[in-house]
Amino acid sequence: MAVDKVLLASPRGFCAGVEMAIKALAWMVRTFDEPVYCYHEIVHNKIVVDRFIAQGVVFIDSIDEVPVGSPIMLSAHGSAPEVVSAARERGSYVVDAVCPLVTKVHHEVKTRAGKGYHIIYVGHEGHEEAVGTMAVAPQSISRVESLEEVEALPEFEVPVALLAQTTLSHREWNEVAVHVRTRFPNVWTPGRSDLCFATTNRQTALMSIAPQVDAFVVIGSANSSNTRALERLALEAGCPAVYRVNSADELPADIHGVVGVTAGASAPEELVEGVLQRLSPINGVEEIFVTDEDEYFPPPRNIRDLQSGIDVAITSMTGASVMSTPGMDDRALAASSVLEALSEP
Repeated sequence: MAVDKVLLASPRGFCAGVEMAIKALAWMVRTFDEPVYCYHEIVHNKIVVDRFIAQGVVFIDSIDEVPVGSPIMLSAHGSAPEVVSAARERGSYVVDAVCPLVTKVHHEVKTRAGKGYHIIYVGHEGHEEAVGTMAVAPQSISRVESLEEVEALPEFEVPVALLAQTTLSHREWNEVAVHVRTRFPNVWTPGRSDLCFATTNRQTALMSIAPQVDAFVVIGSANSSNTRALERLALEAGCPAVYRVNSADELPADIHGVVGVTAGASAPEELVEGVLQRLSPINGVEEIFVTDEDEYFPPPRNIRDLQSGIDVAITSMTGASVMSTPGMDDRALAASSVLEALSEP
């Protein structure tokens, strides 16, 4: 490789929802005997999923696959209401690790449908988040992701609302949304965008770098919607070469010049470090900051209860005072560190 310099995007990698979900599943792995079952991949990243499989997590696509009385985690992408109910009936301990931003969209779907609206939902066919969201009010929602699909919608006799999959790029959203508003001028939209702030921040960081590079490396898995959105955005920005890789092993040998690097919201920082080491730029790495990202999502309530119970038990066994011993600071614990710790004996 003859890489002159790397421009490293910031923010990149894990978002607050992914941080929360990974730490929650790690707590279940450390607390319960294996196997722990997880409905769908906890996040869309092969490295993360493989790390949990090595720890005895079984990823399933149907709650019926779970033996009765087993611990169950529901993924960050959000699950259909009937899946949540089935998990609670079947599992001994159930944690729903849905991202709060996805929960917001589920609530909007339920509220608008309850008020008699028909919802036009912009999302990718078959994506877990889209499937779970549409299941909230299946008779009152139509999914679209292209201008042709918007044009094919019927004239509704009820008011119309417009909602979105959180991990869409702004370009994917805007083009379709403009056409929906043209066809349905009185369409209702939420006061705050459904698009994930982390997705938006990563796209903004990429665009600030794209005009300056000879190639762009986007780190993340092929089934990650926000990663693929970054890949498309780099191509649309005119980057001469764009490479989406799972890890440094997939980098092409002929990559050269000034190289931009970013990572999707479910890609761990260890993968970024591996890519930078492999690129080994002659003139070093310059990190390009576009915004500070300090959003934090606390663990699901029953994980917080679990943490508290374990803290009390350990404190009591050591003879210390429960009242004077501070609890664990989850916010200070990085999911990347948790993942690395899972690999240790």
